Amino acid sequence: MPEASSSCPPDRRPDRQAAQTAACAGLPPKAVFSKKVKEAAPVLRACTRCAVRRDCERIVAPADNGFDGVCGGRLYRSGRPVEIPAHLLPALPGTHAPRGGSLA
Repeated sequence: MPEASSSCPPDRRPDRQAAQTAACAGLPPKAVFSKKVKEAAPVLRACTRCAVRRDCERIVAPADNGFDGVCGGRLYRSGRPVEIPAHLLPALPGTHAPRGGSLA
């Protein structure tokens, strides 16, 4: 889960346990905060199995702060979700084929 600043409102402050259990915990920050689909691919794959995915979106609030990187299973540039080509999308858990469209 991308780290939120300490100046976050109380309802958006990261829960330490959620941050530690996030599927992206331990992945390189360069991948988590990448603007490039291929660099972010490992993080996008991790998001498909993440137990705190919705908390991540609530805490980071990408659209509210111009976030760049992966949050809640989506890649953002300047707070806007990036459309990802279907052949680069990670497979959903329990499937082997990528889904089409965006990671919405």
